[in-house]
Amino acid sequence: MKDTYRHQGLRQQLVNVLISKGIKDQNVLKAIGNIPRHLFMDSSFLDHAYQDKAFPIAADQTISQPYTVAFQSELLQIKRGDKILEIGTGSGYQTAVLCELGARVYSIERQNELFKITSRFLPKLGYRAKKLIFGDGYIGLEEEAPFDGIIVTAGAPFVPKPLLKQLKVGGRLVIPVGDDVQIMTMFTRKGPKEFEQEEFGEFRFVPLLEDKN
Repeated sequence: MKDTYRHQGLRQQLVNVLISKGIKDQNVLKAIGNIPRHLFMDSSFLDHAYQDKAFPIAADQTISQPYTVAFQSELLQIKRGDKILEIGTGSGYQTAVLCELGARVYSIERQNELFKITSRFLPKLGYRAKKLIFGDGYIGLEEEAPFDGIIVTAGAPFVPKPLLKQLKVGGRLVIPVGDDVQIMTMFTRKGPKEFEQEEFGEFRFVPLLEDKN
């Protein structure tokens, strides 16, 4: 697993693309600049690793577009030490960004194949989540709640109520809501039963899978 000067140069170009698209959070940009995205993909797709686009990975899933990863991460406004729940570990790329930002990450993956690959792979790169869990993201992780932030990395047809309940007051849930096209939506918990909702335009994600077992 190599990370060369060429890769680092390509990453800096990617960071410049994200800046041109409006990403301002310096910590997020630094995280994207540090993480060897090419290692999260098949080596035959190296030329695609630092383009700002999603790309297929195992189990009919995708590694998210860097802009989307940066956009969601920026909305969360993570502070070092924040407790963050990620729904959809996937390739682990977003997980790595959260770790770079200093978050204590709890991540749930529904696809067993991906869960096995990513839970072995992330520690090899030095990214250690607090917990990686094979399970149903729709129900969240009640035993570890409340969370400073929750990020959903797949398209949800509706907002799962358990995720709202598992936010701290002041915490943020960032979730793409919709079927074919999703609206990036953020819920900020203002009180025990009070949430502020904001919308940030259209995105496209693979669907969030429910546990059918």
